[in-house]
Amino acid sequence: MKSAEPDLTRADGSPLRVLVVDDEENIAELLRMALRYEGWEVEVALTGSKAVSTAKKQRPDAVVLDMMLPDFDGMEVLRRLRGDQDDVPVLFLTARDSVEDRVAGLTAGGDDYVTKPFSLEEVVARLRALMRRSGAQQTSTTTALVVGDLQLDEDSHEVSRAGEEISLTATEFELLRFMMRNPRRVLSKAQILDRVWNYDFGGQANVVELYISYLRKKIDAGREPMIHTMRGAGYVLKPTT
Repeated sequence: MKSAEPDLTRADGSPLRVLVVDDEENIAELLRMALRYEGWEVEVALTGSKAVSTAKKQRPDAVVLDMMLPDFDGMEVLRRLRGDQDDVPVLFLTARDSVEDRVAGLTAGGDDYVTKPFSLEEVVARLRALMRRSGAQQTSTTTALVVGDLQLDEDSHEVSRAGEEISLTATEFELLRFMMRNPRRVLSKAQILDRVWNYDFGGQANVVELYISYLRKKIDAGREPMIHTMRGAGYVLKPTT
């Protein structure tokens, strides 16, 4: 679930930019989704060279950096990043849990580390702490999400479509909130399971299908549908106009 803390933004109010560097595509994609859910702009690089070139273009506010990459390691990526943007906070991801590796990463200029396997919530919390220290702004932005004629208030948990109030259970609300934070984006069952139920995909697709059907009965019943099934890919929420 999204952090209950105030949103963090750049000084001008625009979303924070995060660069995720990991050669394991499934991990990189899960991190992308979790950080996008926080309202941040996220770029992904699967190699060290791509990370360096992306950082020069994106000018990220923080970097999540795997220590082990196929072309050169995270330490070399960090050295090159520091040469171009010496104050960007860097959170290392490492499969190694030895004191020597942790000390080496921090001594080289990394700001913090998380050991694999990690929870997405831990990565988000560590990043928020790093970005607060680096001067990111806390905002009290509106809590309302709007997609077409569908509205959801994250504070009051009120949901309505075309002005008609809709009553949702806690799980239905979290599922709808996740979809409304990613409109027009196809969300796989694995991604939905991870963000709404907080566990990895492993034969539990039926629970996603079940709750999608519950939402459809409440959101789309008697109206032009907003929730669509993309066969073999997942689900997408789209405005009707």
